[in-house]
Amino acid sequence: MIMTDLAVNVNKTIDAPVKDVFEAWLNPKTLTKFILPMPGMPEPDVESDSVEGGKFTIIMHVGEDKIPHTGQYLEIERFNKLVFTWESPFSTDNSTVSLLFKAITDTQTHVELTHVRFIDEEARSNHEGGWTNILDRLNEIIS
Repeated sequence: MIMTDLAVNVNKTIDAPVKDVFEAWLNPKTLTKFILPMPGMPEPDVESDSVEGGKFTIIMHVGEDKIPHTGQYLEIERFNKLVFTWESPFSTDNSTVSLLFKAITDTQTHVELTHVRFIDEEARSNHEGGWTNILDRLNEIIS
């Protein structure tokens, strides 16, 4: 049974301007430095066509395994909102990630990440930890 009502919602204040925080998600060179769901992971291989309708591929290295994560950019509203599909061995059909960006000051940005649709509660919980670590890492590399 697919748990369509399961969602992850993670909020983080990033110590960088909203433009920089937003663009980090669309730049493969930056994305590879923070899209790390667990501390100490090697940087993933990232390819991205960062336009609405464009696709991305993130190959995460977990031990000897290479775990593909792919998706498509559904909405790119510069410096405000980013929405993309999320496909991995641990996701389900129509799983999407939405990011809302709000400038707090010239040097601080509030990010709200919402990821919906998971196979089960364990997958939801694992993704919550992963996204939390990713936002923490983004704050480390960008500020």
